[in-house]
Amino acid sequence: MKSGRSKKKKENRGFALVSILERYLIIFRTKNLVTRIGVIGTGMLGKAVGLHLLESGYQLTVYNRTKSKTEELKNHGATVVDSPKDVARSSDLVITIVKDANAVKDVSFGKDGIVDGKHDDLIVADMSTINPNASKEIAKQFSKHGIIMLDTPVMGGPNVAITGKLVLMAAGDKDAFETHKKIFETIASKTFFLGANGTAHSVKLAMNLQIGMLALALSEGITLARGAGVDPEVFLSILNSTYFKTGMSENKAYNMIKDEYSPTFTLSNLKKDLDTINEAAKEFGLKLPMTTKANEIYKKANDEGFGDLDYTGILAYLKKAAKLVD
Repeated sequence: MKSGRSKKKKENRGFALVSILERYLIIFRTKNLVTRIGVIGTGMLGKAVGLHLLESGYQLTVYNRTKSKTEELKNHGATVVDSPKDVARSSDLVITIVKDANAVKDVSFGKDGIVDGKHDDLIVADMSTINPNASKEIAKQFSKHGIIMLDTPVMGGPNVAITGKLVLMAAGDKDAFETHKKIFETIASKTFFLGANGTAHSVKLAMNLQIGMLALALSEGITLARGAGVDPEVFLSILNSTYFKTGMSENKAYNMIKDEYSPTFTLSNLKKDLDTINEAAKEFGLKLPMTTKANEIYKKANDEGFGDLDYTGILAYLKKAAKLVD
């Protein structure tokens, strides 16, 4: 009899322990749901960031001008709303990932914009690629409405964003950054806080300048090798055995030589960023001769119909311009 009571006590203790563990598990699973996140702009990058946040357990509200681009996010649990104002109302942190500074201004201060959905402690994080001076102006305008805006541009495409392996550069109010640092560290494997508003966008432009130049250098190297009758795969094998290899030469280049340009970041978007880089350089009192020339080349490629390809499609344009045939 005593043995039976002892067994029952052990079972009760076991149930109690399971109950405690279940409670902690529920707390663990839902702790990410405290901060409500909004994403405005669900193109390739915005969608990938959103999907990763949903998979990480966050509540997500999304808006995109073209509503069909929100469908996959909706299917994974995001709430789709009809305006940036509605995103702001439902979110503690709103991430904007749109085409340019004008688009940021439109979703922020236009009809049914973010400021119309203002509430206490709302923070905006701009992940677009824009002129740093425009970013400063936008941050000032937000501050007039009692809203803090951070610059939070990233490096890495949708294929990286989906796994939370982006590199994020942040600037603006340090306390606001710290408030949502956990979210930024969910989005990115590395985060850098750089100082005042505009600083992160300045570094982002300098980084995208590297992308444009590397794609051109790699494309012209492949073009020259082909012109000399050298198998471009041999050229890449040698390049990637040297100090001068890059992530681009080790990965995308092998698609490039097969004329495969499925976009993760379009040529037209890189051309737009080169416009912004040259504009910012002028405002800083600088001349960037190589960037100016690169911009001319990407503009010609865009004008000739290569804009919807991946940015590495600059090789396809150069192949045509060099009058090479297979």
